[in-house]
Amino acid sequence: MTAPRLVLAYSGGLDTSVAIRWLAEQKGYEVVACAIDVGQVGADGGAEEMERVRRRALDCGAVDAVVVDARNEFADDFVGPAIAANTLYMGKYPLVSALSRPLITRHLVRVARETGAAAIGHGCTGKGNDQVRFEVTAMAIAPDIVVEAPIREWGLSRDAAIVWAQERDIPVQVKTHSPYSIDENLWGRTAECGILEDPWESPPEEVFARSVALADAPDEPEELTLTFADGLPVAVDGKELDLARLIAEVDRRAGAHGVGRIDMVEDRLVGIKSREIYECPGALTILTAHRDLEDLCLEQELAQEKRGLEGRYAQLVYNGLWFSPLKKALDAFVAVSQRYVSGEVRMGLYKGSAWVAGRRSPIGLYDHDLATYDASDRFDHTQAEGFVRLWGLPTKVWARRQGSL
Repeated sequence: MTAPRLVLAYSGGLDTSVAIRWLAEQKGYEVVACAIDVGQVGADGGAEEMERVRRRALDCGAVDAVVVDARNEFADDFVGPAIAANTLYMGKYPLVSALSRPLITRHLVRVARETGAAAIGHGCTGKGNDQVRFEVTAMAIAPDIVVEAPIREWGLSRDAAIVWAQERDIPVQVKTHSPYSIDENLWGRTAECGILEDPWESPPEEVFARSVALADAPDEPEELTLTFADGLPVAVDGKELDLARLIAEVDRRAGAHGVGRIDMVEDRLVGIKSREIYECPGALTILTAHRDLEDLCLEQELAQEKRGLEGRYAQLVYNGLWFSPLKKALDAFVAVSQRYVSGEVRMGLYKGSAWVAGRRSPIGLYDHDLATYDASDRFDHTQAEGFVRLWGLPTKVWARRQGSL
């Protein structure tokens, strides 16, 4: 009897390397490893590194291993909408991992269909958010498929998993003295575990890889100009780039100034608080520029309504509901809002900060002759008295009738 097949989301790290052997030994699966390149090895591609990951999966016992270059797909289909929606969870986190999970799940399902697999699997723990994102996405796009979560079942601590792998000669890179769990893609980098689990302890410098320490940052500020068209960045300093390469370029330049470090206590979907360390130089720089350009280009009522919906959008993505009806409806709203968000934003970079130094748009709603106080002022001041009277009328009536009560 042929063993059932399972397509496993494979990163090359400890948990998914152990999972290949565990799924074979404990569940009887033939495991097809699926490694998705979402920019974790750079926007220019890491063909050699992804090939090493593929071979590692085979060395760990996979019957086959597939590598998918999804960098542009990730940038265009997932990061782009997140930029347009100014997506920040708890007002801080640009949703690095949450954005990649629906894409990865989509490819797991595709490979499963192509290889005749009846199941897919992930390497998430029972404490994390990613288990929800993988599994709810699968429910949305392939409700018939089985989803396995070996790390939830085997009950091994991180150190025990390392020993388990060593006992079976499974090639893993993580050692017991460096227990950080890292997830990375084009949009940023996450780190957890080890000393990072103590929210009182400062993260050691070894945790960071995409931003320099402030002490090592240049002593002179740098400026870069981002050009936006219909809500998306399309050029840096006048040089047009596809979105994946543009993000990588901004990430590199902002990270060189120590921009993008986020240290936060986060409310997880599963109900616990966790201390998280993120590095998102490009993401925070681009989002800061985009939000500022919206202030210049969006009509007041539209801007106010959009700001109110952005937190809800971020919550949906964080909660694994990328393919939900509400998320789809909000995408339609956001798309309409971005039709006139075009122009340029000058960003200053210096010692950990990224700030707007200037902005302009040929279709912006800022009118100098209405805003100015000099001789070119075209604002009709005579209309202000009547406006103030009518605007304040409800307050005046309230004060007369109920204010003294």
